[in-house]
Amino acid sequence: MDIIPTPYTLYLLRCNDSTLYTGITVDIKRRILEHNSSDKGAKYTRSRRPCVMVYHEQFNTKSEALKREIAIKKMSKAKKETLVLDSACNML
Repeated sequence: MDIIPTPYTLYLLRCNDSTLYTGITVDIKRRILEHNSSDKGAKYTRSRRPCVMVYHEQFNTKSEALKREIAIKKMSKAKKETLVLDSACNML
């Protein structure tokens, strides 16, 4: 029996106050719902609802996702905004 790896999603949320929140999850729909309507969402997003996903990337391992999360969290807000804008332009 082969084990199918669970893909990890790195995501950026735009909060109601225009700030960006970065996280990782294996279930993006559940996680966004938690951020917007439950106590299981991050403390940071609870007071900044609603939050909307504006960027995401897929990874095969948690390690890869965590490394990318750390790299994004070290970026300036301007660089994060460019990342979000570039991904939106690529969707057109």
